[in-house]
Amino acid sequence: MKALLIDDERLARNELRRLLAAFPEITIAGEAANAKQARVQLAALAPDLIFLDVQMPGETGLELLESLEPPVPHVIFTTAYDEFAVKAFDLNALDYLLKPVDPTRLAAAVGKLREKEAGVVPDAATAKAALRTALAAEDKVFVCEGDRCWFVEVKSIRLLESEGNYTRVHFDDAKPQLFRSLNAMEERLDAKYFFRANRRQIINLAWIDKIEPWFSGGLLVHLKGGAKVELSRRQAHEFREKMSL
Repeated sequence: MKALLIDDERLARNELRRLLAAFPEITIAGEAANAKQARVQLAALAPDLIFLDVQMPGETGLELLESLEPPVPHVIFTTAYDEFAVKAFDLNALDYLLKPVDPTRLAAAVGKLREKEAGVVPDAATAKAALRTALAAEDKVFVCEGDRCWFVEVKSIRLLESEGNYTRVHFDDAKPQLFRSLNAMEERLDAKYFFRANRRQIINLAWIDKIEPWFSGGLLVHLKGGAKVELSRRQAHEFREKMSL
């Protein structure tokens, strides 16, 4: 599979070359430092895949991608700016990797590429296993409610609350409601960072401000930002077991 690297930073292109050496199915056919060079290389090489930076002198990577006539190669964005993720996925980007590119995330992006090329549709068991993959604190997730979207660091999510088949996710000043149950959300959250406080709520341990005794042997947890969450006696016991030295 032929790949074209489009990035105005030579060091970034060199680092991506180094990382892509781990994937023998990908051959780097060329490089470009701006949109103008990229158009020449795209016409000459007809690559199957492009790794595309967003912010470049003159025309941006997004503007370049929007202007391309079909068929368009697979696109994986590599950028230092997370605020363009929504637009990138609107343009059918395969993935959106933040610099410095993490080898594990790159491997996941290449895995998506393999599946797309092979026309693989994951079976129910595979999809369920993927859903259960724990998210690291530094990972970012794509969250949408109506016409509003966010690209959110997992560690910034302080509280999740069940609302029937939906879950309300609290981060920064936003509280979007997602069409996913709290149990399904819990399967993806790393238990090192998130704790099931009760039947309706999951808390991020890093966001705990203070804890005080509560009724019937329970605990009342105060989160940074003002939210208060009750732990039943059983959950309080589990919390003490988990967090004590």
